[in-house]
Amino acid sequence: MKAEIIAVGTELLLGQIVNSNAQYLSQELASLGIDVYFQTVVGDNTSRLKQAIELAAGRADVLIFTGGLGPTQDDLTKDVVGEVLDRSLHIDRMAMDNIERFFKDRDVPMTENNRRQALSIDGATPLANETGLAVGNALAEGGKFYILLPGPPSEMKPMFEQQAKPWMMQHVLTNESPIYSRMLKFAGIGESALETKLLDLIESQTDPTIAPYAKESEVTIRISTKADSQSAAEGKLDVMEKQIASRLPEHFYANEDVPIEKTIVDMMTEQGLTVSCAESCTGGMLMQTITTIPGSATVFLGGIVCYSNAMKEKLLNVPHDLLEGENAPGAVSAETAKVLAEQVRMIVDTDFGLAVTGVAGPAYSERKPVGLVYIAMSRRNGDTEVHELHLKGNRNTIRLRSTKAVLYHLWKQLKRNENQAGK
Repeated sequence: MKAEIIAVGTELLLGQIVNSNAQYLSQELASLGIDVYFQTVVGDNTSRLKQAIELAAGRADVLIFTGGLGPTQDDLTKDVVGEVLDRSLHIDRMAMDNIERFFKDRDVPMTENNRRQALSIDGATPLANETGLAVGNALAEGGKFYILLPGPPSEMKPMFEQQAKPWMMQHVLTNESPIYSRMLKFAGIGESALETKLLDLIESQTDPTIAPYAKESEVTIRISTKADSQSAAEGKLDVMEKQIASRLPEHFYANEDVPIEKTIVDMMTEQGLTVSCAESCTGGMLMQTITTIPGSATVFLGGIVCYSNAMKEKLLNVPHDLLEGENAPGAVSAETAKVLAEQVRMIVDTDFGLAVTGVAGPAYSERKPVGLVYIAMSRRNGDTEVHELHLKGNRNTIRLRSTKAVLYHLWKQLKRNENQAGK
C-alpha cells in the first residue's frame, strides 16, 4: 500500500511556513504499514493542483491532502478533487451548524464565504473538525482513497487521529494486519557507529523490521512488526529489543521515544538524587534542557552561568592563577571544568555537580580551537570525572552536543547506581 501526501498552499512554496504536516503524516502512515514514496507541494492554482492529483493517482493508492479547505476563493482542494472525480459539492449540515454556532457564540457576523468551510464532496465521509471550522473528507473512488485534511497542524493532527485514521482502518486496511512499533533510544553514539553494531540484524531483517533515525546527539531505532494482536506483537518486539540492547548496553537508555533528559529525571527521582550545573560556553542550555522536563524541580536544585572569568572566580571560587597567567591552563581546560563541577555541587549542596566550559565559536578563544570542550561531573563522596570533547558544527550545534554529552555521562552513572543496587 502506497500513499502520497499533497500539501496545498502557495505559502508553503514561498517558504512562509514549514510543512511540518508531511513529517507527522509520514510517521503516522508508516506506523500503519503504508509507505510514502512521494510528497508533493503545490500552490493555490486549479490546473497545477489537478495535474498533481492525476500524477499521484497514477502512482499511489492513498492520496492525503493538507490545506486548501478554508473560506477564501484560493482554498481549492475540495473543488479540484471533486472536479477530477466528477463529483459535485454540497453543504454538510452538521459542519454548517458548527460554523454558525461559532459565530453566534462570539456575537460576530458570519460572512457568506465561511459557508465554503462546510462543503463536502458528494459521497464522501465528512471528517469533523474538533479544533477548527473546515470539515474534512474521506472517500474511495476507482480503487483509490482520498483524504482531505485542513492545513493548520492544530486542526490537521486531531482530525487525522480521531477521524481519518479510524476511517482508514475500516476502509483502507481491511485486509492488513496492524503494525506495532517500538522506539529504542540511544545516546553517546553516532548513527553510523550504531548501524555497524547492528549491521547483520539490519541486513537480515524480515519481521520485525529495523529502521534507524538520527537526531542531534541521539539515535532512535524503530522496530516494527505485523501481528493480529498486541500481545503477539509484544512478544516479537521483546525478542528483538533484547538482541539490540545486549549489543549496546552503554548507549541504550529507553524503549520509548523520550529524550535522555526525561530518563535522567525519572531515574534521579527514583534514586532520590539531586543535581546542579555550572555552565560557561553552553550559557544555560544544560539547565534549560533539564528543566523542560515535568518533575525536574525535585532533582534540579539550581545552577550558575559563569560566562566570564570574573564570574568563575567570584561565584564559583575558581583560582585566578588557574584562569589567567602565562602558564595558566585557562578557562577552557580540564582543570577549570573540574573546579566548576565540584564548586557548584558544594555551593548548591547536591549529589551531582555538572560543568561545561569550551569554545563554541565562531572564533578561537585562549588560542584554543572551536569545538574544544571540557565537561565534568562531580559526585558526592565520589571522584570527579572530566572528559575532553572535540566537536564539529556551528555554535549552536556545539552547545547542544556539549549539553547532551554531559547528560549522557550522568545517565551512565545513574545506570551504574541501578546495577549496583541489583536492579
